[in-house]
Amino acid sequence: MADQQYHYGTGRRKRAIARVRLYPGNGAIVVNGKPMEEVFSRDLHRQEILSPLVRLSREGRFSAQIKCEGGGITGWAGAIKMGIARALVEGDPESKPQLKRPTNVLTRDSREKERKKPGLKRARKAPQYTKR
Repeated sequence: MADQQYHYGTGRRKRAIARVRLYPGNGAIVVNGKPMEEVFSRDLHRQEILSPLVRLSREGRFSAQIKCEGGGITGWAGAIKMGIARALVEGDPESKPQLKRPTNVLTRDSREKERKKPGLKRARKAPQYTKR
């Protein structure tokens, strides 16, 4: 599979980074050397990953080889979704408007976890006030 022609896309979400190679194939998605079903046990994550392909009605026409690092499972799913969308646009620039509306999957979600502040329990949660 490594010597075939592929389209490349990078996706990022929270601290996760996904490098996606999209090959013409039968729909097999491999994440870090394992099948997608083995890495992502929740159906919600699998649907999120496949959403760009479903939106363009191209599920089953591409195989993907994905390398993920950083973050957690939910961040990986969001990063893979963005990487697949960018790889699809690289292969077919006419598909860009379909991926931009109604929800844009080509732009990074810039929200990050807020840091913990000193004297607080979490980023904003303060210890309970006691009068006596």
